[in-house]
Amino acid sequence: MAFQDIQILRINYLRGPNIWTYRPIIEALIDLGEMEDHPSNSIEGFNDRVNAWLPGLVEHHCGVGHRGGFLTRLVGGTWMGHIIEHVSIELQLLAGARAEFGKAREISKRGVYKVVFRTEHETLGRASFKAAHRLVMCAANNLPFDVAATVEELKAIVDVLCLGPSTACIVDAAMERKTPFIRLTEGNLVQLGYGSRQRRIWTAETDRTSAIAESISSDKDLTKRLLTQCGIPVPEGRIVTSADQAWEVSQDIGLPVAIKPADGNRGRGVSLNVDTEEGVRAAWLAAHTVGAGWSGSEENVPVLIERYIKGEEHRVLVVGDRVVAATQGETAYVVGDGVSTVEQLIESQINTDPRRGESEIFPLDVIKFSNSSRGEMTLLEIQRQGLEPASVPDKAHKKIPVK
Repeated sequence: MAFQDIQILRINYLRGPNIWTYRPIIEALIDLGEMEDHPSNSIEGFNDRVNAWLPGLVEHHCGVGHRGGFLTRLVGGTWMGHIIEHVSIELQLLAGARAEFGKAREISKRGVYKVVFRTEHETLGRASFKAAHRLVMCAANNLPFDVAATVEELKAIVDVLCLGPSTACIVDAAMERKTPFIRLTEGNLVQLGYGSRQRRIWTAETDRTSAIAESISSDKDLTKRLLTQCGIPVPEGRIVTSADQAWEVSQDIGLPVAIKPADGNRGRGVSLNVDTEEGVRAAWLAAHTVGAGWSGSEENVPVLIERYIKGEEHRVLVVGDRVVAATQGETAYVVGDGVSTVEQLIESQINTDPRRGESEIFPLDVIKFSNSSRGEMTLLEIQRQGLEPASVPDKAHKKIPVK
């Protein structure tokens, strides 16, 4: 039996506090039509197909109140409006967005439901709802559905339109304290509160962030000089603008050295523990490439050469005059098995970590030999050890650093 399509009568985006919640939501009105007479437990294979496509639905508590609650409702029989609600939420979660709230309620007309769920952006909410609608109809009619491609499309929307991870964390903290917020642009400029006490943030900066302080912190060489004047020890280092200068300064400072763009962030273009001329020249080129991308010019791009200090890397977050968090850096390693290539070892031993992903919502990046600054740095790191992506390290190779 082929079921007729569920009709989408209306989709509204409620930007602020509303009758459902105080966060932005999608409120859709749908007409199940003949599907009103066919709950989930009455369609052969429906539940199995939905579970196979979206195994993460097991984490949805639903009204039952415990893990697997929604699946209990599926097995017992629930209606398509309720299922579309949960599928919309799960698709957004898979795309890396926040979407933990949802409701589905039948109105006075039989078979017509309001489906409500949280979304971080109107475009994302509408796209996820329409994708959920298609998935449910495919499951009902035993048709194929490409979940991976759908999630990738939603991820692209999240990456472009949703708040970045730093801004989103601040906004979430504000909402927990009942502080209202308004997103002022399609970017990360957000207003917290109203009236004379309002504050504005942009990524991790506030309207109280000093422009002078920001400029200083963006210039690694200037920051080092000012810290030195305050009596704070810093590694010896100098600015260079060519590979020849980089090798000359490295010899003068003493190998091994650290090489990085003078202006950059997130570790892009940074090479550590470089101890050969070939390595210095390759590391200079990587840092120069990243620096040129920041400045928009290939000429006189400043690259910083510093004495390499052995030890553990730590990052400390200070808010006001208090240390509120600290993290310890981890070196990514693979261990040879005599069978797999370096690239295969990275995929099986590192990229399977659930903390790693290709979007900014993940705390760690996936490691790939791609045409990007990070991919080039990974390639440079293994080449310094006499390896290539297709090399097969034997079992004697223990802890091969790749990043």
